[in-house]
Amino acid sequence: MIDLRLLREDPDRVRASQRARGEDVALVDALLSADERRRSSGVRFDELRAEQKQLGKLIPKATGDEKAELLKRASQLAADVKAADAERDAADAETQELLLQLGNLVHPDVPVGGEEDFVTLETHGTIRDFGAEGFEPKDHLELGQLLAAIDVERGAKVSGSRFYFLTGVGALLELALVNAALAQATAAGFTPMLTPALVRPQSMAGTGFLGQAAQDVYHLDKDDLYLVGTSEVPLAAYHMDEILDADKLPLRYAGFSPCFRREAGSHGKDTRGIFRVHQFDKVEMFSYVAPEDSQAEHQRLLEWEKQWLASLELPFRVIDVASGDLGASAARKFDCEAWIPTQGKYRELTSTSDCTEFQSRRLSIRVRDGKQVKPLATLNGTLCAVPRTIVAILENHQQADGSVRVPEVLRPYLGGREVLEPVAK
Repeated sequence: MIDLRLLREDPDRVRASQRARGEDVALVDALLSADERRRSSGVRFDELRAEQKQLGKLIPKATGDEKAELLKRASQLAADVKAADAERDAADAETQELLLQLGNLVHPDVPVGGEEDFVTLETHGTIRDFGAEGFEPKDHLELGQLLAAIDVERGAKVSGSRFYFLTGVGALLELALVNAALAQATAAGFTPMLTPALVRPQSMAGTGFLGQAAQDVYHLDKDDLYLVGTSEVPLAAYHMDEILDADKLPLRYAGFSPCFRREAGSHGKDTRGIFRVHQFDKVEMFSYVAPEDSQAEHQRLLEWEKQWLASLELPFRVIDVASGDLGASAARKFDCEAWIPTQGKYRELTSTSDCTEFQSRRLSIRVRDGKQVKPLATLNGTLCAVPRTIVAILENHQQADGSVRVPEVLRPYLGGREVLEPVAK
């Protein structure tokens, strides 16, 4: 959540952020009104309680009519205090409810607009000309079937649409990707983490995934637990309700977990293969830093993502995501999109978001710097979303006979294998 003091001091900045996101600007005024009622009712409650305490000291000393009057006033005060307390609680609850609906403040350098209004910051690698090489590229599913690496038919039989099995070299390729990604992250100073896939509501809400993203979340009603869509959630909640020492920052974690997404609203999109699925594994980077260091850390996370994609020898571009396409928690987001030959376009493989103090305020995570205790900044960055990375590797490194060249960075994790060969039927 944002700082209420900032809202009071500069409401136009918050309105501009809401407008850039394409969200309801009227929410800002409703929140200002609720906050004013919360503060004024709090003042009234404090004044009444002070009078009540003072009266409590006078009554034992009074006699006769004076005591009767004081007792009458005390009775009225008790009712007034109770009413003021209820009014304060109601205004506070309304303020918190509205505050949780407000997205993070959009960074001023973020391009304004919708999904297609991103700005391309840089491109890397060379897109292969398959025509010049003399063959038509196969898509990842055809290649995966030739390699006996992907089985979507049995995935659908067992679990339904958008589920799959990785088999044989497909399973080995996932393990190679995960191990190589964690090796890079560990070398960069991240602490490897295996995180829970089920979290409590406060963990999911605290990271901002029960607002606009709620439709994509799986909820277990019987247990009131949520399946995470990313290990960002348990990694953010890891230090919930804690005060961290400033000299321990930055804290960097690399979480590996299964991820679950309903993909609501994606009907008809990417239905072939494993690009958009309900369950997948991912290595996620997560950082806790001092607020003044968040922009620099954001660039560092982006550099680690670029290093990873370059090591996989994939052509990709970096985009500055437009304001209307940001998640509620993100002040700014960069995506790395790899070229997918059979689609003839770049598709998102990694994403990194600067969430500033938004999540730490919701999760009550603070930093102690000398005598000062204040919220810190959190950031997240995908290092390897496995299925999409497999899609990009198979399509970009395929050869005319249906085999796939293994990028050098993965070979030590595949027993030195340089090529994935088709399996004879």
